[in-house]
Amino acid sequence: MSHSVAKLAPMIAALVGLAATGGPAAAATVTAQVTASNVKPLILTKLQDLDLGTVSLGPGVWSNAVIALSQAGALSCASANLVCSGAPLVARYNVQGSNQQPVRISAPNVTMVNQSDSTQTLTLVTDAPASVQLTNSGFPGVNFSIGGSVTLNWSTQAGTYVGTFNVTVDY
Repeated sequence: MSHSVAKLAPMIAALVGLAATGGPAAAATVTAQVTASNVKPLILTKLQDLDLGTVSLGPGVWSNAVIALSQAGALSCASANLVCSGAPLVARYNVQGSNQQPVRISAPNVTMVNQSDSTQTLTLVTDAPASVQLTNSGFPGVNFSIGGSVTLNWSTQAGTYVGTFNVTVDY
């Protein structure tokens, strides 16, 4: 019997070692879905510049008279201290991209500089849509308008004030 125990000893040692290490680990597999959406690059085109028309200032000492042009093109010149004339125009843009995608619009306020005296400025507070929904891919795209308002007072220097829009669109 001692001879057969001697033959079993290496087998018992191997089984004890296998039990101590826990044996080979069981593999687990989980699947995950992968999706990717691609969209066409956005194309932004200016169709028309913004023009508030001509504003004549009334006499006296006054402040905070606002001239405003809505996105829809409605001019508000309701102050008794202002006389508005001319043909005001909203800024108009066209954006093209991928169908059914919402497009965010950013149009920060504009500093307008008097062309006769560059030390004189006005701030145009823009009136732009926050976003538009594309209704097709590519052409013809979607048009949108940007208006704005300017606050004047009795000491606003006469002249033509000009500024530049920085309009940005993104998905």
